[in-house]
Amino acid sequence: MTSPGRTEHLVLPGVLTAEQAAETVAGILAVQREDGAIPWFRGHHLDPWDHTEAAMALDAAGEHEAAARAYAWLARHQNPDGSWYAAYHDGEADRPTDLGCESNFCAYVAVGVWHHFLATGDEVFLERMWPVVFAAVEFVLALKQPGGQIGWKREADGTPVDDALLTGSSSVHQALRCALAIAEEREEPQPDWELATGALAHAIRRHPERFLDKSQYSMDWYYPVLGGALTGAEAKSRIEEAWDDFVVPGLGVRCVLPNPWVTGGESCELALALWVMGESDRALEILQSVRHLRADGGMYWTGYVFEGHRALWPEELTTWTAGSLLLAVAALGGDEATTAVFGGERLPSGLPPGCC
Repeated sequence: MTSPGRTEHLVLPGVLTAEQAAETVAGILAVQREDGAIPWFRGHHLDPWDHTEAAMALDAAGEHEAAARAYAWLARHQNPDGSWYAAYHDGEADRPTDLGCESNFCAYVAVGVWHHFLATGDEVFLERMWPVVFAAVEFVLALKQPGGQIGWKREADGTPVDDALLTGSSSVHQALRCALAIAEEREEPQPDWELATGALAHAIRRHPERFLDKSQYSMDWYYPVLGGALTGAEAKSRIEEAWDDFVVPGLGVRCVLPNPWVTGGESCELALALWVMGESDRALEILQSVRHLRADGGMYWTGYVFEGHRALWPEELTTWTAGSLLLAVAALGGDEATTAVFGGERLPSGLPPGCC
């Protein structure tokens, strides 16, 4: 089991003690396969985005070797076009269960790789993963639409889906900024990526009509802030506008309106977005509100139905829920790699001078 001494920086009053943090990290490690794959839980599926999120949490906890094995899994199983499939049964690369390739799933490797490099300073790792990141970004930008937004995915038969999701594109925005930071670190400028990042940021900030209307989902509410496209007064205005719609005091954040269902992952991501805005006190309150989702053994239930037949639902303990909590705690605790990746330090703005 991970030693509490390695997770002292993950202590947050009312959220985690060092012992609890160590228990949560050990829970993620127990799910990780020997080949590096991190499925949602054993017997379920792996998707590349949540696999990366869990790997980032391991790095935040100092489990760098385990995180490196997770990225090695991605490198070994990347498709020739730079993508990964949307789902693999229990992380078994030869058993994909969804042959679609989602743009934000594929882009997120850049966030994880940059985070691991900042956490470890491992230049050999960065050199090894650069071709993986490059191919993934090229796959994603092949789905870019004329208005700057990123198409959702390629179907199993290779057909591109031009419709864009605001949450997905906002996640891609963060990933492109991390990819550009990697390119800069390697002194291999990518001007086309810079232009694409600026166009995507402009679409997110100024053209909501270019995205499918998913405004009932909390992720569409906070992800433009979490992904770094909305900042300052615009970010604060957006969060305040729908706060009462999505936040359930003492319980967390609704996943989708009007359902009486709060979810741990969305709650922790909102907390991270609040930290990005400089609102650490409210972020702490949100993280404290999801203590009721913590299970024996240190993992977290996906969500809770708080009206009618009240119940933890679905009855699953997911690595990505635990991972999102650890990353939010790491940011509030000042972990350098995590604050740099989500706070924007050393990342390009995504907007050309004078834009917007």
